[in-house]
Amino acid sequence: MSEQDPLYISKRNRRGVVALFVVSFIIVFLPRLVMNLKPKESIIVSEEDIELLDKRQAFFKYKRKYKHWDFKKKKFTIPPSRFNPNDYSKEQWIALGLSEKQANVIMKFIIRGIHSNEDLKKIFVIPEALFDLIKDSTVYPIKDYKKELEKELKIDHPTINLMNLNKANIDEFTSIKGIGPFYAKQIIRYRDQLGGFSSKEQLLEVWKMNLETYDKIKDYVFIMKGDLKQISLNNTNINELNAHPYLNWNQSNSIIKLREQRGGFKSINDIKESVLIDEETFEKLAPYISL
Repeated sequence: MSEQDPLYISKRNRRGVVALFVVSFIIVFLPRLVMNLKPKESIIVSEEDIELLDKRQAFFKYKRKYKHWDFKKKKFTIPPSRFNPNDYSKEQWIALGLSEKQANVIMKFIIRGIHSNEDLKKIFVIPEALFDLIKDSTVYPIKDYKKELEKELKIDHPTINLMNLNKANIDEFTSIKGIGPFYAKQIIRYRDQLGGFSSKEQLLEVWKMNLETYDKIKDYVFIMKGDLKQISLNNTNINELNAHPYLNWNQSNSIIKLREQRGGFKSINDIKESVLIDEETFEKLAPYISL
């Protein structure tokens, strides 16, 4: 083949092609060859690993068995009548379907006193199935908030006279050191607008109130449940809603319109269907509304 032929490849070019193939072969296959020649590492499982695995398997097996027993096989009994959990004996708790160990744990909790279903639910040994059966049958003694607060503050304030935040008058507020007529009037004014305070922290919403003044008041007041004035959602009007500090006119109007569309509310949660009532507004407003 002559050099004039277009398919002619010189010796130099042929050598280059061969060298390229050799280099490519080395790059592709050499790492695999090295890996195959390298001795394989054996996996060593210690006795501790085996023991740990056995424990985990036993735990999950027990958990499945326990769950199956509690929620599928075990049956709980409805209380024969309304009852105060603080007065129930160990035998009575067992009669509802609990084990002796569970009943013993409950007896330790009620020594400190249970004042609501929220407290009762915190007792971890009470299965949810049993709690759902008894929650509507429980009754609790009225909690004396004033005595409890006086007891808590006895060390720091041995001569303190606590006052009901939702009942106190100007003279009572001004009896607190550092609280003058101005703050007393502002507290009462805002209290009337709200329909009562549901928490002490709401004092910080009072006009001109600061942390320093709040700290002077908070240890001298308490709040009684049931003192709040509530707005009936199915009977109110836009002016009453708009007068509440937590609502503006547009939000109030949206609640009225929504009530007309629904033909009345069945739950206070229904007002959250309004795009103007966000979760934060609802949580603040909830203590002040009813059906």
